[in-house]
Amino acid sequence: MKEPSPQARWERRTQTPLLVLALGFAVAYAVPIVLPDASPAVHDACRHAEWVVWATFAADYLVRLGLADSKRAFVRTHWLDLAAVVLPMIQPLRLLRVVATLMLMGRRARMAPQIRLTTYVAGSVVGLLMFGSLAVLSVERDAPDGNIRNLGDALWWSVTTMTTVGYGDHSPTTGLGRLLAVGLMLSGIALLGVVTANIAAWFISRFERDDLVERAQTAAISELTQEVRALRAEVARLGGAAPAGAVGAGVPAPAAPAGGAVSAPTP
Repeated sequence: MKEPSPQARWERRTQTPLLVLALGFAVAYAVPIVLPDASPAVHDACRHAEWVVWATFAADYLVRLGLADSKRAFVRTHWLDLAAVVLPMIQPLRLLRVVATLMLMGRRARMAPQIRLTTYVAGSVVGLLMFGSLAVLSVERDAPDGNIRNLGDALWWSVTTMTTVGYGDHSPTTGLGRLLAVGLMLSGIALLGVVTANIAAWFISRFERDDLVERAQTAAISELTQEVRALRAEVARLGGAAPAGAVGAGVPAPAAPAGGAVSAPTP
């Protein structure tokens, strides 16, 4: 059996700890938004926790880069990871740290073979709804003309935006909030496309499997029919050859009585 590479061993060992850190990041990001009146110490602790988690993901990227056999190929195939690491360094906004952590967590989750597409899509929907609601609430709560003032409004807005329904009762008024709306709409359309493609692929594979079974049954019936025809031909050949073979083998035929009359048996 082929020995796994050092990069694969590292990814397998760090997958669970990084997912736990990502959940911790979600809590640290949500607490200051849901509890804006919390003490400054809580806000500072949450902000530091966000940066620690992001730095951990960045360090994980650097370690995987160092363990990769081809550094250039790794950077080319993991450009999304690199963007997620570099963006917060260029403009250290909290929203960019949210996007960066989601991108890195999603990349690591897709590497796990036990996570199926349906689970990944469901997790993406829940994550986008949660982070989208928190993000838009953080930028719209203090806007002068904003109408998203609490978590319930933000969650309702996220649902209507991701499903592209757009009732219009709640809508962002700031530039960053509208940028979030665009991202949620595109994400909702993309996830809907993934779900539709997955369902279509399931139906196609089911039809192909049924077609293969039907073809196998048809081939078996055709083969059985040919065997029956061959057996009938063999039986007919043997039945026609038996009388001729018996006479030709020297067996005397029964003699007819004299005069051609057949005498009745004597009682």
